[in-house]
Amino acid sequence: MNKEKKIKIIISIVAISFIQGLQYSVSPVLGQIQSYYAGVDISLVQMLVTAPALLAMIVALVSGWLVLKISKKKLLVFGCLVAGIAGFLPFLSDSFELLFFSRTFYGVGLGLACALNTAVVAEFFEGDERVTVMGIQASSIGAGMVVISTLGGKLGAYGFRASYFINIVGFLSMVVIALLLPDTGKARVSGKDKIRLNKKVFAVSFIGIVEVLFLMSYTTNIAMHISGKLAGDTMVSGILTGVFAAAQIVMGLLLGRVTKIFGNYSLPAAMLSFCAGAVIVMCFPSSYLGLIIGAVFCGFSQGMFVPQAMCEVSNAVKPVAAAMAAAIFTCALCIGQLLSPIVLNAASKLFFGNVTTTYVFLIAAIGMGIAGILVSIRQFAQGSAMRT
Repeated sequence: MNKEKKIKIIISIVAISFIQGLQYSVSPVLGQIQSYYAGVDISLVQMLVTAPALLAMIVALVSGWLVLKISKKKLLVFGCLVAGIAGFLPFLSDSFELLFFSRTFYGVGLGLACALNTAVVAEFFEGDERVTVMGIQASSIGAGMVVISTLGGKLGAYGFRASYFINIVGFLSMVVIALLLPDTGKARVSGKDKIRLNKKVFAVSFIGIVEVLFLMSYTTNIAMHISGKLAGDTMVSGILTGVFAAAQIVMGLLLGRVTKIFGNYSLPAAMLSFCAGAVIVMCFPSSYLGLIIGAVFCGFSQGMFVPQAMCEVSNAVKPVAAAMAAAIFTCALCIGQLLSPIVLNAASKLFFGNVTTTYVFLIAAIGMGIAGILVSIRQFAQGSAMRT
């Protein structure tokens, strides 16, 4: 494959990643939405970020089978179209129900983007080059989050409904993919190369549920956590979400080097990075510098964990099963997203008597720390077993 074709594919991957970034388009204005729809439960408001995972989970699973019937390119173009349309639906009526539906409907595009983005990388790149491109993919998701959340925060200064205009990204990505991504047709399965998964795919996917369960506390709580003179400033919350995404970009670009340093302990290292970030955010809700430092550590966590885990599940199976392996992992991430506000808010009320962002960050930090240590022990045990 020549250099020009590789560049076109990478640009297409970036466009797909921007569709994934749209998940966080409402994150900077959650505080405004909560105030405007005062009678709506806080968990439902927070689920505007996580609700797309409901359909994304189903669509991702189906996409593992659909690639045998429809080409990845056609599926991705359709996913971008859905993402764009869903983003503008809330303009039809000033209703929380319609807003919630539109965010859920966007999950169709999100599910296709999440599962097939990795499948595209696995189809065109191998070995160390695959790890590098997977890092670029993670960086471009972060770049999408930076652009979308920052612009969303700025548009939010004119009212939260103005932030919906950022969803034009869906249509722009559709054009890029239609023009640049090669159409290799539907996947073909021979008698010998059937779609088969293994224990590693499911083990890494389970760890993914835990990671996202706690990690999502950042994007669903940060806008409501900032206090003091910073409270209520949508631009500040947008910048903080952007810093989180920027850290993800940096980590994605350095992924190849970072994973060589941490080796088999890359996943637990990513989990412990979030612990540090959550503690800092919890302790400095009114400090701009403290919140930015916390955002960086949380962003590093996502930037390292997701692409590395995606590499592990795609490398664990034959190429024909890469889309299904990615779909299983995507479903795991979606489950974690869906459960995050419900579980963490319930735990806050159970242990502390009420729900506050400080308590949620504390629970997330402790939970992720315990999980990171357990995964480290698991990795050490597996390494010892291989050496004996």
